[in-house]
Order: sequence, then structure tokens, then C-alpha cells
Amino acid sequence: MKVLVINCSPVRTGATAEIVKIVSDELSGKYNVKTACIDDYEFSFCKGCRSCHTTAECIQHDDVDILMNEFEEADVIIAVSPSYWADVPGQFKAFIDRCTPWCNTHEPHKTLTSGKKGYAIALRTGPNIAECNRIIGTIEHFYGHLEVECCGSLGLTSIEYKNDLKPRKQEIKDFCKTV
Repeated sequence: MKVLVINCSPVRTGATAEIVKIVSDELSGKYNVKTACIDDYEFSFCKGCRSCHTTAECIQHDDVDILMNEFEEADVIIAVSPSYWADVPGQFKAFIDRCTPWCNTHEPHKTLTSGKKGYAIALRTGPNIAECNRIIGTIEHFYGHLEVECCGSLGLTSIEYKNDLKPRKQEIKDFCKTV
């Protein structure tokens, strides 16, 4: 089984990246794990032309297609996102917007192979879990339109730096047991 763990933050060395590392290390004994960082891909914003609503194709051809191929190859997708003003980072949101050709709200649309499972991990610097839940909601909404089954989530508060994860590492490992 193939697992894709995606860092939804453009920061490749921060707490979000550390969670991606913990998750991928934990799951690599059981699964074929691939990691990605949203910043590894170059793509433009959605132009709002809606041509994909009639063609199931975006007029822009860039790395969105490459990343969606990674989604297609995975059986399990785990999105790890920090809070940027109470939601996913803009780079990840721009990617979500560009996935409209795969969105099940219009016909025709592209589809991913059925049976994929999706998980979400959200982190924020403050103590309020509601903000993590909002991020998880965004990711689960995205999964829903891709017809990826939402199977679990984890919210982590009071995480600003990698060192803040040390007392939470077991919690992350326990979450991985549910994957």
C-alpha cells in the first residue's frame, strides 16, 4: 500500500515538516511512504475561467498535474497543515483551487481511483483547538470533492517550533496506528 504524506506548508524545515518526518518514519515499516512539500511544485493560481467545467481539463499545464498524479498513485493521503490565519497556507489553498477539474460538483470531471483514504493533521501555535478543526474541515472538504474517504484527523495546539513536538511525539505515533 502506498502512502503520500504532504507538507501543506512552504516551510521545509519547520514543525510541519517535522510532523511529516515523524509520520513517514512511523508508517514506513508498514507501507511504501512518499513525502512531498507543496513548495516542491510550481503552479499558478486558478484563473476562474471555468473551462474545466466543460472539458475536465485546466487550461494551465503545470505541476498541479504532477502532484495530482502523486494523489492517484497513493492509496492513503495524509495532509499535514499549519495554520496561516486560521486556515491552510495560501500555497495549499491555491493547489486546492486548481483541483477543480477533479471536483465532483460538475460533469465532466476527472476522477481519482476509488477507495482512497484521507487523513488530516493540523497544527497551530495557539492553544485553541477550534482553529485546528477549521483546517481539518478545509482538508476534509477537499477530500470529499475528490471522493477520498475521510478516515481520521489530529489537531495539535501550542506548536510553534520543532522542539514543541517532543512532548507530543507519542500522540503523533498513536495517530499513525489508526492509518
